[in-house]
Amino acid sequence: MSEIKLAAAARTEFGKGAARRLRRADQIPAVLYGHGTEPLHVALPGHETMLALKHSNALYSIDLDGTSTLAIVKDVQRDVVRQIIEHVDLLIVRKGEKVSVDVQVHIVGESAPGTIHVVETQTLFLEAEATHLPQSVEVSIEGLGDGAVITAGDVVLPEGATLMGDPDVTVVTISVPQASAADVAADEAASDLAATQSAASAAAADKA
Repeated sequence: MSEIKLAAAARTEFGKGAARRLRRADQIPAVLYGHGTEPLHVALPGHETMLALKHSNALYSIDLDGTSTLAIVKDVQRDVVRQIIEHVDLLIVRKGEKVSVDVQVHIVGESAPGTIHVVETQTLFLEAEATHLPQSVEVSIEGLGDGAVITAGDVVLPEGATLMGDPDVTVVTISVPQASAADVAADEAASDLAATQSAASAAAADKA
């Protein structure tokens, strides 16, 4: 995807009080670091940043005092109760360099009739060019039958991406759902009731 542009302002006040004042003004505290530079403490526009963070592994162009810097998000701190964004860590990147990121697994297709799939690994750890990071990795389960297993090493990666994690890690399994004990008991009870009713009907017919 194309760069997401965000206008930043330098921060000169720090601490919880200053951070609260920024958030009340619809701004988000952030730090921009990397490539041997001194960390830059900035404030980002609240609403625009919240929308931008919905895009996984997006490339940002941070405009500060007329200078644009390319960066990716390395960490987002949120209030655990209200899920309000409290702070964002941004890593400075350059075109051509590679970085390692977690990429979301996206399941496509349908497994064989009567089977279900279970996603065992939600993300894959990949290395890719910083300015062309994949937002997700598609894993096809089309037509796979009971017992099929897809490992990280089986996944077809986007062009230019390299798997950094364990290739033997299970990503998806396919199986036939097993009836629960409650379901089995209910079926047995229904069968017993039907047999009892049949026997009673037969006995009544004999008396008649």
